[in-house]
Amino acid sequence: MTDQTQQNDNPDKTANGRPASPIEEPSAKRQRVEEPTSAEAPAEQNGAAQTGATTQENGAPKKLDDRDNRDKGYAPIKKEYLIDVSELRAQAVAQAEEANLDDDAAEGREGGDDRDNGGKRSRKKKAKGQNTERSFGKFDDALPLCNSRAFYPEFSPRDCRFGDRCRMCHDIRKYLAEGRRGDVETFEGKCPVFVKYGWCPSGWKCRFVRSHMDEIEREDGRKELILVDTSGKDHNAKKNGDAEGVESEDSRPGVVNVVPMSVKIDMNRKRLDFSDADKYIAWLDSESKTNQKNHHRTKEEQANGAADEDNRAQYVDPPFKPSEKRRLYFGPETPTLAPLTTQGNMPFRRLCVEMGCQLTYSEMALGMPLLQGVKADWTLMKAHESETQSPAYSGKIPVYDNAKDLRFGAQISGSAHWVTTKAASVLARFCPHLRLIDLNCGCPIDMVYKSGGGSALLEAHGKLERMIRGMNAVSGEIPITAKIRMGVRSSRPTAPAVIERLAFGSREHRERLGAPGCAAITLHGRSREQRYTKLADWSYIGECAAVIRGYNEQRDTLTDTAAEPDPSTQANTKDGKLFFLGNGDCYSHVDYFKHINEARVDSVMIGRGALIKPWLFEEIEKGQYLDKSASERLTYVEKFVRYGLEAWGSDELGLGFTRRFLLEWLSFAHRYVPIGLLERLPPSINERPPAYRGRNDLETLMASPNYKDWIKISEMFLGPCHPGFQFMPKHKSNSYEAEG
Repeated sequence: MTDQTQQNDNPDKTANGRPASPIEEPSAKRQRVEEPTSAEAPAEQNGAAQTGATTQENGAPKKLDDRDNRDKGYAPIKKEYLIDVSELRAQAVAQAEEANLDDDAAEGREGGDDRDNGGKRSRKKKAKGQNTERSFGKFDDALPLCNSRAFYPEFSPRDCRFGDRCRMCHDIRKYLAEGRRGDVETFEGKCPVFVKYGWCPSGWKCRFVRSHMDEIEREDGRKELILVDTSGKDHNAKKNGDAEGVESEDSRPGVVNVVPMSVKIDMNRKRLDFSDADKYIAWLDSESKTNQKNHHRTKEEQANGAADEDNRAQYVDPPFKPSEKRRLYFGPETPTLAPLTTQGNMPFRRLCVEMGCQLTYSEMALGMPLLQGVKADWTLMKAHESETQSPAYSGKIPVYDNAKDLRFGAQISGSAHWVTTKAASVLARFCPHLRLIDLNCGCPIDMVYKSGGGSALLEAHGKLERMIRGMNAVSGEIPITAKIRMGVRSSRPTAPAVIERLAFGSREHRERLGAPGCAAITLHGRSREQRYTKLADWSYIGECAAVIRGYNEQRDTLTDTAAEPDPSTQANTKDGKLFFLGNGDCYSHVDYFKHINEARVDSVMIGRGALIKPWLFEEIEKGQYLDKSASERLTYVEKFVRYGLEAWGSDELGLGFTRRFLLEWLSFAHRYVPIGLLERLPPSINERPPAYRGRNDLETLMASPNYKDWIKISEMFLGPCHPGFQFMPKHKSNSYEAEG
């Protein structure tokens, strides 16, 4: 249901008379949520919030009450849901006294007493930044069960390759009685993985094992413990990790892009063949040296025509041309989930796809660890089978085959062209379910930036071009894309120059080699310096979108001339169309379509907005706000847990990982303010809520910024935490300071 809006005749002024920021939406386009004043006013239907705007004769919003003077930067929550902070302080003091605690935070005091500081008033030090050295404790079994017993009947174990030297438990009954915690009682005590697939890849280690085990009596009278398998398939061939070089955890159902352990070992021991990549890397090196030499020629040499002929003769053609790429498509019907470090795990991506997300990316993987066969980085390349489905498509592009397209793409980072080239080569060889390979050129993390990768590439255009050319040459049919920021420093944005380099290549390469082969560019509307401290600059993104349109128009004119580009250098359609996506602060369907129409990007990549409310993709699909109840949101938590147990296992380790990443997600999800509590729409991702209570106890619990409450939510589905489990929020201030 579409919200009713009324335009302001003066879009340069906000509701309180201040000039509107070029980034912020004019207040006249924001709607106030009011109770219907007459029988003609529509009621709420299907969870969509109805809005009405009260305006003056000149079209400007009319001031209704003192709520229009609320603090800037705070979410406009209705008065009846606000909590008096003094009540919170009194409650905290009472709780501390009951527990006989002496804790400054619990008592609501701003640091220590003045008397503790020699009578001087001390300023409270604001907790900010990240907890960089987080520990999650240790959550495993007290008596580990050997893998030679973990998946097999009691009387039919496999031979332990460590023999008498093995320190793990080999007695299943002893393990069940003493080596593990008791079964989890959630989900009615039934293993969610077994219920869905008819077998459980965690075997005897499963914390729900009693729901899929049995004790049978043999002919000799002995009673044997066995695992129940109703799937009708033989899973034992891959469970021992030696038949096909596949780890037991890699045999989980519904997972694609699984790389055998034998391949990872070959990478680690440098036994993998990179002959094609090495040839192209050697050519890139020689090309770079030749360009550098010619760049430093004297004026006399530049004026000599014969010298130009000699210099042209020095250039050598590349050893081979790139393969023709699979055609991509980005459009308004393809809202995209951004690559999210830590948060962009498989269960969360799967949840977003279920809610309407059309395109997903892996977490950023480092190129060098991929080449070294590091398990953690190759784990990031795994995807769920739901991400291999074709994305939504309503256009008509002759050379684009939607049936062959899929949703999941990989993002990598590197500081040298040989690293990213070889990384693209191995991804193309061993990960068959990749839509694209994206080069991260915007990561602001110091470790990546100082090594020469991430956002450092925004000021190293030559290196960036070599990376794209090398990756494009060895990636087979998989297209190459790039994600960039406005620049390193806010005072010196460099995105147009970077876009020109990605689209055309350097001047000395354009005529001879053609475009580098970048199929799409995503621009995050912030600089490295800004991080997330300011609003994303969508006006700047719109300017860069105009640059892309100019590039595509130039390509159109070339198709009718003798200088038509080589098709092997064209990453997309026959005319070489370069897709352009914007990224930053998209938090509603209103934001999404505003960016599509005003910035004129092909699609919008969504990050934090999806973490706070994954049903944002559903809102975009339906074109309306959805007021999700607390019980609905809790079902999404349950789905995440189910997907986590499938991805990481239902054993003690799997439960620990699922709980940890659920808490990471809840550190964002708790920021959601239900739209039924807001005075006006659309909501803003950068507005933090004042202290408030929900419409029921569950909604209040899910809005809590206290990580201990997040742990309570996790225990609803995963049972009590392991005694050794620890969790510390990633951000010290938790992005919002707890009031009181």
